[in-house]
Amino acid sequence: MAGIELVKLEKHYVVEGKTIPVLTGINLQIPEERITVILGKSGCGKTTLLRLAGGLEDPDGGSIHYGLSQRTAFVFQEPRLMPWLDVTGNICFGLKRQEIHRDEIHSIIHTVGLDGFEKAYPSQLSGGMQQRTAIARALAYHPSFIMMDEPFAALDYFTREQMQRELLRVWKSQKASILFVTHSIDEALLLGHKIVIIEKGVVKTEFELPKAGDFRNLLDDKFIMLKREIIENLNVAV
Repeated sequence: MAGIELVKLEKHYVVEGKTIPVLTGINLQIPEERITVILGKSGCGKTTLLRLAGGLEDPDGGSIHYGLSQRTAFVFQEPRLMPWLDVTGNICFGLKRQEIHRDEIHSIIHTVGLDGFEKAYPSQLSGGMQQRTAIARALAYHPSFIMMDEPFAALDYFTREQMQRELLRVWKSQKASILFVTHSIDEALLLGHKIVIIEKGVVKTEFELPKAGDFRNLLDDKFIMLKREIIENLNVAV
């Protein structure tokens, strides 16, 4: 099996003595070398699913099956950089000494478009550049999967669009396997090779998208129709 397979996955939390179900029987195949987008309203269980798939939490029921390796890296909404380390230091943070190769780190810095900022500190970087550093840190770990939890949500519109393009460029060059959480339909349509709609703790619908890796024109009729279908599935008022 390639990728990650979730089988009858269950998760609940206990709040003030009450059991609150979050995920109730998730069955999902997350393929390798693709961007799988988890889409849904706030509170539907998107982030919980991501954390379970990435091994940050254990399920209360069901099982998770991995491919040949289980080595995951995370990129969160906040870059979570170490303020006392420069860009290179942050990218290498968490790696063992024998895992750090100067040429490879330089190549990753080039891949995410941070040439010339190797010695810059987080306070000297824009929000978009800080997120590029976080993505570079994830790539340097050589993960089997990168788990991304709304990584561009805090950015302004123009920086967010730029980062979406950067992520697609990184994917095309690295063929990374990515599980990406968002509540933005447009972002899901721009990035996703597979879009999974979560509602009330279960997989409601899955969509397979064509032309993986291209920056799509969302004004194209086929994407307008797909957006309408997603909106209907999400029961979103327009």
